[in-house]
Amino acid sequence: MLIEALFILIAVPALLLGIFIFSRPLQVFAIQKRFYELINWRIEPISMEKEIRNTRLMGLFLVVFVIAAGVYQFFLQKR
Repeated sequence: MLIEALFILIAVPALLLGIFIFSRPLQVFAIQKRFYELINWRIEPISMEKEIRNTRLMGLFLVVFVIAAGVYQFFLQKR
């Protein structure tokens, strides 16, 4: 019971983060850019098209990974 609750506590925010990353790649890049400016680094993508594509893929990967982990946790794991 505790493991399932802990899993849900971690999985739900991760799933929401993945959806956010997938649906708003430019906003995610802007957040990342502001963070790096705080630590005195400047980042600029060579190709914004590739940056958007890769950011969306990262979000999609996170969503798929969380769903796969949930299926394993609740349906496939031997108890």
